[in-house]
Amino acid sequence: MISGVIFDVDGVLLNSMPVWENLGELYLNRLGIEAEKDLGQILFTMSLEEGAEYLIRHYGIDKTPEQIVAGLNAEVRDFYENRVPLKEGVRQYLEEFRERGIPMVIATSGDRENACAALTRLKVLPMFQAVFTCSEIGSSKSQPDIYYAAALQMDTEPGATWVFEDALHAVRTAKAAGFKTVGVYDMASDRDLKQIWDTADIYLPEFKEFEMFWRRAAEKL
Repeated sequence: MISGVIFDVDGVLLNSMPVWENLGELYLNRLGIEAEKDLGQILFTMSLEEGAEYLIRHYGIDKTPEQIVAGLNAEVRDFYENRVPLKEGVRQYLEEFRERGIPMVIATSGDRENACAALTRLKVLPMFQAVFTCSEIGSSKSQPDIYYAAALQMDTEPGATWVFEDALHAVRTAKAAGFKTVGVYDMASDRDLKQIWDTADIYLPEFKEFEMFWRRAAEKL
C-alpha cells in the first residue's frame, strides 16, 4: 500500500526550467540590451552572484552585483507568480492520489514563496498537507532530513512513502533513507538520465497512465 507521497517542485511538479535557462536574457531585455546567443548556457552553472558579476563585466552594466541579483530575483518571482506551468499530466496524478485518500507533502530545495505562489495560482497547493524547504530544514537533499520531516508530517513509514524527484542526488538520498523513489524526467537532468533510471524504483519519462504507475508501485511494496 502507498501510504504517502512526497513531491519535489522544480522539474517535477513545475516546468520551471525555462526561467533558469533564460534568466539572464529576460533581465537584459528589461534593460534594452540584446543577449548573446549562448548566455543561458554560460550562466546556468553559476550562482546568481557569479552571474551578476559576469553580466557587469561582459555587458558593461552600470549597477552593483547586489542590484543585479535583486533584478534577477524579481524576474524569477514574476515567472513563478504569473507564468510557470505544471508539467503535463501532473494534475491528474495529484487528483488520483487525493481521490485515494493518500496524503501528499512538498519537499523543495527552492524558495517557499516562489513555489507557493505558483502552486496557488495553479490551484493545486491545497492538495498538499505541508510544504518543506531545504533552507528551513537546514540541510540540502544530500541529506534525508527533509524527507523524514515530510514523512513525519504524514505519519507514514519511509518504506511505504514514495518520493518523486528529478535530480540524481535527491533520488539517491531518498532511496538510501529507505523511501520508495520515482525518477521524473526533466531536461535539466539529461546528463544523469541513465543513473536516475537505474537508481529509482520507478522511472517516469512523463506523467501519464496513472493506473500503470499505481500497479507498478504496488508491486514494489
